[in-house]
Amino acid sequence: MAEEITNQVNNAPGRGSNVLRANSWSNGHDSGEDSELLNEPETESPRMRQSSPRPSHRFYTSTTMAEEKMRRRLRFFFMNPIEKWQAKRRMPYKFLTQVIKIVLVTVQLCLFAHNNYMHVNYSWDNRISFSHLFLKGWDATQEVAAYPPATGPLALYKQDEFYSTIDYALEGYYNLSNAIGPYSYTAEDNSVGLVVLCLFEYKEGTIFGFNESYVFDSEIITTCYNITRASFGGFSSRAFLKDKKVPITFSSLVRAHLKFSIKTINFKAAGPITPPDCYQFDVTIDFDNRDHDGQMLLSLDAEAIRLECRGDTKYITDDRIESALRTILNVFVILICTISLILCSRAIYRAQLLKFETINFFEKTYGKTLSVEGKLEFLNMWYIMIIINDLLIILGSAIKEQIEKKHYGGDQYNLCSVFLGTGNLLVWFGVLRYLGFFKTYNVVILTLKKAAPKVARFLLCALLIYAGFTFCGWLILGPYHMKFRSLATTSECLFALINGDDMFATFSIMSFKSTMLWWYARLYLYSFISLYIYVVLSLFISVIMDAYDTIKLYYRDGFPKSDLQAFVAVCTDPASSGAYMQETDEGNITQIIDRFFCCRNRPYTNLDNSSTGNSSKSEQVCGTAICI
Repeated sequence: MAEEITNQVNNAPGRGSNVLRANSWSNGHDSGEDSELLNEPETESPRMRQSSPRPSHRFYTSTTMAEEKMRRRLRFFFMNPIEKWQAKRRMPYKFLTQVIKIVLVTVQLCLFAHNNYMHVNYSWDNRISFSHLFLKGWDATQEVAAYPPATGPLALYKQDEFYSTIDYALEGYYNLSNAIGPYSYTAEDNSVGLVVLCLFEYKEGTIFGFNESYVFDSEIITTCYNITRASFGGFSSRAFLKDKKVPITFSSLVRAHLKFSIKTINFKAAGPITPPDCYQFDVTIDFDNRDHDGQMLLSLDAEAIRLECRGDTKYITDDRIESALRTILNVFVILICTISLILCSRAIYRAQLLKFETINFFEKTYGKTLSVEGKLEFLNMWYIMIIINDLLIILGSAIKEQIEKKHYGGDQYNLCSVFLGTGNLLVWFGVLRYLGFFKTYNVVILTLKKAAPKVARFLLCALLIYAGFTFCGWLILGPYHMKFRSLATTSECLFALINGDDMFATFSIMSFKSTMLWWYARLYLYSFISLYIYVVLSLFISVIMDAYDTIKLYYRDGFPKSDLQAFVAVCTDPASSGAYMQETDEGNITQIIDRFFCCRNRPYTNLDNSSTGNSSKSEQVCGTAICI
């Protein structure tokens, strides 16, 4: 009888490839454990055989079939889209969605980048024009961003210059018709708009320098005055403030703002189907006296606000066509990103269900817990990145649609560009996932993944040293070196030095006011440059190269496998073999119903229907689960 049972088990399908020894899987059973499991002692009586709790050949066959089924499910789960197509002829929806998304998102980005550039460039050019029209002493050299700057900041040094600057700005505002730009006032009848002068002063701030005494109250009082006039002729800001009994004490004056608004229309944006844009510029001239160092800084800012154009133009019909096309593109982008978001979220959810099922399988079948590395195999970080870029693009597309419909009164171009630009960046990063299916292109990804922990630890140590140099340079060299005036500029200067940028200028700009600090600056810069260029960067490159060499050895000798990968590797059925066509995945609805109705998955050791006689009669079978 024992020999007959042994022959039946040895001839069972799938036999001989599912033995677990020392947490590894092999293709045979050479030890005596299997023979003890299969062969019964000769001395046992028939009654002892009938009551023996040892598993029968049907139990072992069921376990083997469950192992093969689980291996195929896991093998199919870790396949790439091409292999899944070969295995089950399933359409790679996520792959096709990502291809369509990258095309639509890139087209949308290119169109918005063109409009954003025109908007920002138009706003900047008008700001330069306003500076020439309303700022006394403004020079063309102020327009060029040079480092070190060719000229000093635009500033006032006399009280008469303060009043004359206000008068100069008002004269330019009242003579807009003399400007080359098509500027108008904000009123419907094109009358002079509201002009407001706001003074920010300390509540008390009187200085008596001759006897080193003062009266001071740090509370800042804000007072605004309407200085609008029907015409500018004979107007003097000094006389106006004197009549209003507003004496300005410059020792207590913190800053002053002169505000007015201007409307204009941009014809440059007008193209075959693009209408002109209407803008309102809120101009603010800032008199900054916060330092109270005898230098009052002068600057101008103009906030652009898009308006709804009115009037009979030939672009009305074409504008509707262009607006409809842009809306259709935005809707398609939002739709495809929503589909991508749903598919990736669904894939992550199903992966977690499979992870819990695999953990239960390992515990019930082998009595061991799945390793942390094996559990992390079910968390696809590519899907997480795709979900993030989908959310960013959906938000950016919604803001873009509102901008194009002119539903926003303020300037939302920057916020929209951040969302769309970052989302598009992550979309193109996602292409690396599909290139990673090929060994030749996967080297970069694997090298970065392998080097990431060591690089993080290395950067932590390097950042601590960098922070020390940054704080030291800011404290000691800041008052005497323009590149170390603030903590941010100090960090930027040091980072530029690491990359070999502008080294000689950094040495030569140092002030000669203190000989000791001049020599200290030399020692400081030589130490930092030598340490980071010759030591830190070399070690950083060596960490990356060490990871690259390790990946090359893995390609030659084989990659190390986790317990999950070793379990799946036993299944050698190719994707096109047809073996995966027989595997059916349970629907999510069935799993949710089983969970909510107190059902647990049927144990993998109880798959054979013929062994139900040994199970408890109080258990009710429902589908693929047993209700307790």
